[in-house]
Amino acid sequence: MTWSVSSCFITLVVLFLWRVDEFTEACTCMIVHPQHAFCKADIVIRAKVVGVKAVSGNTHYDVQQIKMFKGPNQDIHVIFTGGPCRAFLETNKEYLFTGRLNTDGTVHVIMCDFIQSWEALRDTQMRSLTLRYQSGCDCKIIRCNALPCPISAPDECLWMAIGQSGPWDNIACIKRGDGSCAWYKGMAPPK
Repeated sequence: MTWSVSSCFITLVVLFLWRVDEFTEACTCMIVHPQHAFCKADIVIRAKVVGVKAVSGNTHYDVQQIKMFKGPNQDIHVIFTGGPCRAFLETNKEYLFTGRLNTDGTVHVIMCDFIQSWEALRDTQMRSLTLRYQSGCDCKIIRCNALPCPISAPDECLWMAIGQSGPWDNIACIKRGDGSCAWYKGMAPPK
């Protein structure tokens, strides 16, 4: 091969690999605390996936709503997902969904939303959906991957994303009477 042909070939390979890297990183999701996902979502429901169909490049999951934790006063029957970050769900399985409510009343989820099989949730997480997460939405959960991690305001709770006994040791970041926030760890509520 001549030098110019080799050079063109190498350039094409580099461009191709760069594009592949761009697609593979399009859906890299950070781990978020369930309370953060709850507070940022328009809708939080427990539902069972009862059917699936592909429509115009998107996936529509027929769901049977079991409980609405946050959202409009209406039953949700279909959850939409699509694009490169689409969520992949199993039929006949119950999930906790956090997602976006579109202006037309439809629910849209992607794999970066907090979507967890119901059976994988801890009892404390299930209780926090109705008792604690909403009361902590004024608090900020600051994710920390390696110490030291500074907290700059009293309304922040420092969260080590992966603890020794799992990432959810800190159950909920709750606003206290003095306006500051602190972790509720399943004992008496913070004062």
